[in-house]
Amino acid sequence: MITPSAAPVDNGAITTTAIDTLGAAYLTVYVAVLSIDALMTALKLRESEASDLTGAVDVPGSIFGAAGAPALPGAADDGKVYAFHMDLRGRQRYLDLVAGAGDGAAGTSVFAWAELSRLSEMPSTATQRGLAGELFVPKL
Repeated sequence: MITPSAAPVDNGAITTTAIDTLGAAYLTVYVAVLSIDALMTALKLRESEASDLTGAVDVPGSIFGAAGAPALPGAADDGKVYAFHMDLRGRQRYLDLVAGAGDGAAGTSVFAWAELSRLSEMPSTATQRGLAGELFVPKL
């Protein structure tokens, strides 16, 4: 989970958590727009070698609303999901989602999560996978 539970944001940055990509070769970031009443001001990825994202720079090709890219989410995009798909080879270790809410009345609420794949090592416990609990349902 990249976005913690929070109230909708109006005219400001949406709080996100950095993604540590250590050991992964591929990343998909999903952004679900729960509610929105104004055009978002930003939706992009930044990268850094530092866990606190010091010196972070925009990831080329990861900016919604840029020339040739899909448009930023707007007031009619409630319930839509946006995604970033990224080959991590040659990338910096830490990535961050930058999401900015436009100036509306009720604000923008999003839920974002990241899926790392093609791992060089697989976590073996629920805690290592970042889970509070899990079930493996047997086949019939």
